[in-house]
Amino acid sequence: MPFNEKIINERNGNIAALVEIMRALRDREKGCPWDIEQTFESISQYTIEEAYEVVDAIDRKDWDNLKTELGDLLLQSIYHSQIASEKEYFNFNDVVREVSDKMVSRHPHVFGKDKVNKTSQQQIEDWETIKAAERKSKHQGKVLDGVAVNLPALVRAIKLQKRAARVGFDWPSYENVLDKIIEEARELADAAADGNSAHTEEEFGDLLFTFVNLGRHLNIDAEIALKKTNIKFQKRFESLANVPIAVIISDTFGRAWRKGQVNFAIGSSGINPIDSYIGKFDSFDNELNATEIAVIDELASAAELVMKKTIDIPIAIIRGVDYENSKLNANELIRDDNEDFFL
Repeated sequence: MPFNEKIINERNGNIAALVEIMRALRDREKGCPWDIEQTFESISQYTIEEAYEVVDAIDRKDWDNLKTELGDLLLQSIYHSQIASEKEYFNFNDVVREVSDKMVSRHPHVFGKDKVNKTSQQQIEDWETIKAAERKSKHQGKVLDGVAVNLPALVRAIKLQKRAARVGFDWPSYENVLDKIIEEARELADAAADGNSAHTEEEFGDLLFTFVNLGRHLNIDAEIALKKTNIKFQKRFESLANVPIAVIISDTFGRAWRKGQVNFAIGSSGINPIDSYIGKFDSFDNELNATEIAVIDELASAAELVMKKTIDIPIAIIRGVDYENSKLNANELIRDDNEDFFL
């Protein structure tokens, strides 16, 4: 059946027009060659990308862009439906009908005869009962059936754990999960020490899965938490432009980083004394005199000021050290217990 050009030309925000546009794009005689070639599999990645772009627009509170991205995501639904219609699996009207029926059946307190006021938690529990019945009707009798394999790994881990918890397969408290994390970390260390890459990967996965479980017990969504940390790391890292390496590795800078107080800019003098002298530090051992300790303290103080203002490290103090006769070692700027400063 040919597409209806009249519906397309008279479009006024009507969903029927968008459905017809997709039919036209897929038309074997007059359509777009690229659109005609596409399959469920070839456009599935675009579907995922469009969903992420919707979330990105929401996170940025870009409401104009959200309108655009929601349209793109809607188009993906219509695209898949058109392919299915050509194969005589179902059409877009079937999709709309099924989701409408599902929403009505899952909200009996809204659409049923006996309307009851319920809390959100009560409704969630009712939904799980309803969804379990739906899975059973689809011959998905196992507890973990229906959790999509292609979900992002952290999201799928959360869903699997929640399903298992409903039948009692769960830790009593988050303290138990913390103990399990320690156990899994030791197993990962042992596997890494053995040099077996496959076993190390397996243990690393176990540890990640357990961290997700900890988040669930603390009412923290691991995917959202990691997303926020990614953003935090990016902002802090991008603030490090032109920061001397000796300042970055200092303990005081590490504390400032962890507190989110790093906002560095080179001093107005344009002189970077740390870079000028760091090469001289390497040839000395760890014995320091009072003046040399003062130099290190000055560097640390400079790092501590990065969150407050532009820094000019006093050149006189650094030049006051007789480097050729001193025993200053760059390693004194590094603290062994500062390995976590990036977070």
